[in-house]
Order: sequence, then structure tokens, then C-alpha cells
Amino acid sequence: MAVASAAPGSLLCRQLLFSLLVLILFCDACQKISLQVPSHLQAETLVGKVNVKECLQLASLIRSSDPDFRVLEDGSVYTTHDLVLSPPRKSFSIFLSDSQQQEQREMEIVLEARGKKVLKKRHTKNAALKRSKRRWAPIPCSLMENSLGPFPQHVQQVQSDAAQNYTIFYSISGPGVDKEPFNLFFINKDTGDIFCTRSIDREQYQEFPLYAYATTADGYAPEYPLPLLFKVEDDNDNAPYFENKVTVFTVPENCRTGTSVGKVTAIDLDEPDTLHTRLKYKILQQIPDHPKHFSIHPDTGVITTTSLLLDREKCDTYQLIMEVRDMGGQHFGLFNTGTITISLQDENDNSPYFTENSYFAEVEENRIDVEILRMAVHDLDLANTAHSKAVYTILQGNENGNFKISTDPNTNEAVLCVVKPLNYEVNRQVTLQIGVVNEAQFSSAPNSQPPTMCTTTVTVKVKDSDEGPECQPPVKVIQSKDGLPAGQELLGYKAMDPETRSGEGLRYKKLGDEDNWFEINENTGDLRTMKVLDRESKFVKNDQYNVSVVATDAGGRSCTGTLVVLLEDNNDHPPQVDKDVTICQHAQDFAVLSPNDADGPENGPPFVFLLDNSASRHWTLGSKDGKTAILRAKQHMDYNYYNVPITIKDRHGLAAKHVLSVRVCDCTTPSDCRMSSKVRDRDAKLPNVILGKWAILAMVLGSALLLCALFTCFCVATKRTVKKCIPDDVAQQNLIVSNTEGPGEEVMEANIRLPTQTSHICDTSMSVGTLGGQGVKTQQSFEMVKGGSGHQTLDSVKGAGQGVLEAGRYAYTDWHSFTQPRLGEKVYLCGQDEEHRHSEDQVRSYHYEGKGSVAGSVGCCSDRQEEEGLEFLDHLEPKFRTLAKTCVRK
Repeated sequence: MAVASAAPGSLLCRQLLFSLLVLILFCDACQKISLQVPSHLQAETLVGKVNVKECLQLASLIRSSDPDFRVLEDGSVYTTHDLVLSPPRKSFSIFLSDSQQQEQREMEIVLEARGKKVLKKRHTKNAALKRSKRRWAPIPCSLMENSLGPFPQHVQQVQSDAAQNYTIFYSISGPGVDKEPFNLFFINKDTGDIFCTRSIDREQYQEFPLYAYATTADGYAPEYPLPLLFKVEDDNDNAPYFENKVTVFTVPENCRTGTSVGKVTAIDLDEPDTLHTRLKYKILQQIPDHPKHFSIHPDTGVITTTSLLLDREKCDTYQLIMEVRDMGGQHFGLFNTGTITISLQDENDNSPYFTENSYFAEVEENRIDVEILRMAVHDLDLANTAHSKAVYTILQGNENGNFKISTDPNTNEAVLCVVKPLNYEVNRQVTLQIGVVNEAQFSSAPNSQPPTMCTTTVTVKVKDSDEGPECQPPVKVIQSKDGLPAGQELLGYKAMDPETRSGEGLRYKKLGDEDNWFEINENTGDLRTMKVLDRESKFVKNDQYNVSVVATDAGGRSCTGTLVVLLEDNNDHPPQVDKDVTICQHAQDFAVLSPNDADGPENGPPFVFLLDNSASRHWTLGSKDGKTAILRAKQHMDYNYYNVPITIKDRHGLAAKHVLSVRVCDCTTPSDCRMSSKVRDRDAKLPNVILGKWAILAMVLGSALLLCALFTCFCVATKRTVKKCIPDDVAQQNLIVSNTEGPGEEVMEANIRLPTQTSHICDTSMSVGTLGGQGVKTQQSFEMVKGGSGHQTLDSVKGAGQGVLEAGRYAYTDWHSFTQPRLGEKVYLCGQDEEHRHSEDQVRSYHYEGKGSVAGSVGCCSDRQEEEGLEFLDHLEPKFRTLAKTCVRK
């Protein structure tokens, strides 16, 4: 098969070894150079070395025309990827350029492959047929950007040696064919000629990697796919342009010559590292144009200063009209322009100065926090910045601190105030010297001396006024012993009248005494203790207790002073320690005791720790550093609570006994303590509670109320009578639920209707206590009571005393004994009463109900409403017909 492929492994190794012994053939400078190399070259393999300096002395740009090779600055030629020389001769050019002289040179490189050719056999129609030429191999090809045609334009031809034995059809695929951009290339399937259909924009597509295929008519592929790379040669069709439309640079004023202002950058979309993208920068115009302050490097685009006369106070902004041109700045190159704005940063090169040489002010004595004068300054630097904001200083005349000067942030003026009272009797006039500088450090122009501070003089006249008492010094300290009892005298605070220089006529009063320790003598100001002085009180800070005193003269003017009572410590507090101690045996088998002493350090540690004899059998206690102690068990202790008595003494022997509650626990930290069930049960027990008289009374009353409620319930349950009612339709319900069909002659044949008004048949003598488990009645008496809203039957009456007997299960004798005497009584009463009151009240016969009623009037058997039909009586079963005959009047 006539396809260029990699050499076998042994041959490849020999070729790589041979590539290290490259034969370099030097010819005359910039002439053709031939190099003999192996036919197979791996990536990053040294092909040879050419003498670049002899061809072009100052070559700043070196590039290869073939992307398969790259050239270093020293002339070394390397492959960029694995390469097979097929055909065995390959040539390319090296282009040298000099950006300074704008010269270009070209060196032609010819590579000749050395080694044996290996022919691979394949099955063909004629096995003895040999090819004479290898045509199926990558062929370098390039396309010109923006080509004018004519189209279709022939690009290349591919052929396969297999065409000598087969009818070969050619095809291609890849970008430009079956991928974006579609239909840019096509191939003649018979001849292998490749054509381009339209012009190409290199900025959109730099190259087209295609694959060519050789197949027979039946689909057999005698060759491997052939990779084709069509590179698009750049055309200078894009003018460079500045990257930023608006560019602003800043530079300090008074900067040195050569200071970098900024760098402008331009973009050219043409092929990089070519003459089409070699840009040159130039300043076309400076606004304002005189004098010239800036220059630009033509290659890098860096703008620098060329003058020392950049003064923001004269001109704070400059504009530069820039040009960028490709083709190395040649006149035929494409170009664009842009505007660069340069702003000058303000420097503190102008000192502030007062508007007047001297000032005058006056103030009354003893006045404080009063403004007496304002002074204005001028500064040429940028306003509202640190370069122009003024800082004022009183240089002389304020040794006593009576004055304060500050800056008004809004007006930048100096504000002179009196912050400490002036004394007319001491000094009637004060002369101040004021200086002014800026917040920022002065930055002078190069080779110039910084100016001196601007100063002015202020004369302040002090006015006399009638003064009140003076409290000098403001704070007075007296000493007292800790534990001083009540009723003791202490020297108090003394004030003075400045006019008389004495304290006569002054009255004293307390302003502040937090714990009311003292009372003050109104005339002398001396103190008398009202409580025992305690240095450990919470009102004592740093062994000091403060008392504020006000002194008032006859005119009502006053001054305030503070009397500090310094308490000397007395050893009156023994050491104390936290009595709850936890020992976590998982973390450590000891506990650290850290006592504290309320007394001062001289009456505190080092402490002495002693263990009681009763606890020394199981515990050890040792001092660690005089401030803490280690409590440790002598043997393994069960998880439980233990009482450990100890004694702690301070350095002077004042001792205190403590009983520690030591909790030995199975834990890692005290907060995670998990005690055993026995200890938890003991902890869960409530402590003994002592009840008061009101609690006992509440418990007695509650018990009495509970007993009363129980007694009432018992009485109701045993004495309550049961009242049950029976509905009036006794006959019907009992006829329906009866299981015995008795003789008809025993039932009243007359149509008798029970009372329409509800009657209650009440059992008033039946008691719950008289009923047995089977609900047996012991005594019955019935009474017909007129009124009510429901019907009662034998079922309901009997059920009043029979809570568990099944309802509706009665014998015929029960029914007969219940109804016969009562119906007879009613009939008898109706016959005796001429006015038929009982008849009207209790018994009423039904009238004729109209035609169509087969059953007739059956008042004793039905309680249905008139709108309900009685047709169901025509379809009774045989066992109910006897009952129906007794109820129907024929």
C-alpha cells in the first residue's frame, strides 16, 4: 500500500541516534542551506543550525515559513511535531527582520532524507505490479486571504498509487466541506483536484484541517485517510486601533524628566508576528502645544515626560492626539488615531499663609471653652485636600495650656479658644505666636529648598471679674486604716477664695459618697466616719474610696474637689475556695484548687494547704506554686461524692476551714459528668421541706373538700330513684315484639285507641338497690299521668330495673297482666261517666277512613301518620293473619 507511515521500531531508534549527529552544511550567508536528516523526525528534534548573524547582524524577528519547524534566536531549527519526509526532499524558508533598520532577509533550507525505503506489499489484481512513485502523502498548501479568484480556484491535487491497479474515487471531509463553513472546498472525485469556491477571511478561519480519502467503486479503501492542512496566508486588511476608546493617565506635577506616564496599547487583527501587525506609535499633537512635555516610544507605546515644568497650578490637564500604524510605520501601512488625556496630580508645593501679620483678642478671666478669634489663610494647592487643609500650632505663649487652636473643616480657618481659665491677678495680657502648615508634607520642586513656616502674632487681653472659690488641687489624697470604726475624724478638703487668699466664709457639702461612709463638717470640710471602713467593699477601687466635695462662698459661687481616701490593707479575710470539685478519671486523677483572698497581695499568697486527719487516709493535698494546690486520691475511688475537710492559711497565718464536696466521675470534662444509678438516685431525692402554717391549712381544707365530694357521690348512688316512662303505643310495640300469638278473644275486640296525649307510667317505687343481677322486680305500682312528650311500653317499664336483660323479650302473660286491668279500668270509667270525659280524654274510636281501605281502622296496631299507607297489611304472612284479624273491625 502506497501510504507514508512511521518506520519500524529498530529503524526509528537508529534514525533518532542519527539525528544527534546532524550534518550541518554552511553555504554563503543568506544562501540555500542543505541539511541531511532521517526520513522520520520526532517532535522537538534538532534538525540543524544556521548562522543567523552572518545573514543579518541585528535580526530581531526570526520566523519559519513552514509551521512544521521553529527557529530559535541562535539559529537552531527544531521540529514542532512528528514528521515523515515524504517525498524525501523538503524545503522551507527562514525570514529575518531588523526592526531598527527595517531590513528583511530570507534563508532557504532544504532537508534531504537519508535511509532505506521500505515498500509494503498488498493484495492487488496483479501481485507482480510495482509502483514507481509515491503520490499519497501530505502536500504543503496555503490559500491567500481575500483572494479575488476566479472561482472555483484550484488549490491542490491528491493522487494515490493504488490508481494503477484500481479505479479510485477521491473525496474530502472536514471544516469547509461538511463542517462550518460549508461548501468552501470540493474535490474532483476522478482526478483528485481540490478547489476553493470563494474568498476566505483569515481572521475568521486561520487554517482548514481536511482529510482526503481514496476508495474503489465497491467501497474498498487501499489507502489510509490523508490529512491535509490548508493554511490561510494573511492579507493586511485590518487597521490597528487603540484598545481603549478613552484613556486617562495621571502624573504628579513637578516630576522628573523621563517619568513614565502610561502605556497605550493597540490591537491589530491580522496575523501576529508579521509585518502586518508590527505597529508604530506617534504623537501627532499636544493640547496645549507649548511647551512640549511628553514623548512616546514608537514600539512599546510608553509615554514619558520630557520637561520639569509640569505645574498643576498653571495647567492641570493635557491632551495628546496619538497615531498607531502597522507595516512597521511605513507610509502605506494602515493606521488609526486616538486621544489620550493626561491629568496632573496635585503636590503640596505651595505653603499656606495668613492674610494678616498680627491679630488682637480679649477674654474675661475664668472663662473656659469660649472662642475668642478666627484667622483665615490662603493656599494655591487643590482645595479640600490634604495639600491645602491647614494645621495650626501655637508656637509660643501657651506654656500653661490656657489656649487651644483648631481648624474649621468647612472654612479652613483657625479657631482660637480658651480651654483653661485665665487669672487676671496673675497675667493681664498674653502674647501668642501661631504657625500654619498643611496636613500633607511639603513637596517642593526638584533642586529647590522647602519654604519656612508662615507665622503670625496674637495678643490676648485678660479682663478682670469677681471670682468664686478655688479648689486647688482638684484631687486631694488622705490615708486611713482599713477597718476604721465609725465616729472617727479625718482631715477634709480645703478650698480658697482667690480674692482673700483664705478659706474663711466658705461652706462645704458632699456631692458624691457612694456608700455614705462619711459626714462632712459644713464650716471646715473635715470628715467623720459613719460606717466601718472596709477596703474589700465593692465601692473601693484600687484601695481608693472617692468623696466629691463642693465649696460655696457667700455669693453662691462654688468649686468642686475630690477627696481620695486611700485605705491601708488589714488582714481580715481568710482564703476562700470553691467547695464543689469534680475529678474526671478519664482525663486526670486529681483536681486543682485555686483559692482567692479578698485582702491585698501583701496579705494573700503564698497559701498553706492542710488536709484534715480524717481525710488523709484516702487523699493527698500538695501545694503547687503557693497559689494553687493539687488534690489527689491515694487509691482508685468509686464514682461517688466525697466530703474532704481542708484548711487554707494565707502568708500571715489567717486560716479558714473548708469541707470540699468532691465528685469522682466517669467523664473527660466536668460538664460531661455521668454518675452511677445509685448516685443519680441520691441526687434526685428532694431535700426536706418545712411547711408553714398556711400550707398545712390549705392541705386540711383540700382533704375536707375531697371527702365531702366522695360522700355526696355515695349518697346519690345509693338513694337515687329511677324514673322511667313508657310510650302510649303499648299495644302495638308489644304486639310486634311478642313471640306468642295468643287467642284473639283475650284481646279487646273493640277499636280502642290509647291516649293521643302522652301519658307517663312511672315506677316510683323501684330502687337500684332492689334489683338483682337478672333485673327481677320486687314491687310495682303504676300511675297514669297526663302530659309528656314520649311513649312508654312494657319494655321501658321493665327495663327500668333490668339493665342487662335483652330488650324486647317478654312472654304473653307479661303483656296480658300489664294491659288487661288497665284497659278494664278505662272501660269501666267510660261507662260510669255520662259526660264521657274519660272517653274523650283517653279513648277515641277511629272514624271511617274512606273507600279503598282493605284493612279498615286498626288503631291499636299502628302509630303511622295518616299520609302513610296500610297496604302492607294485605301481604302479611300466615303467622301474622290471626293478629291482623283481631285488630280489624269487620
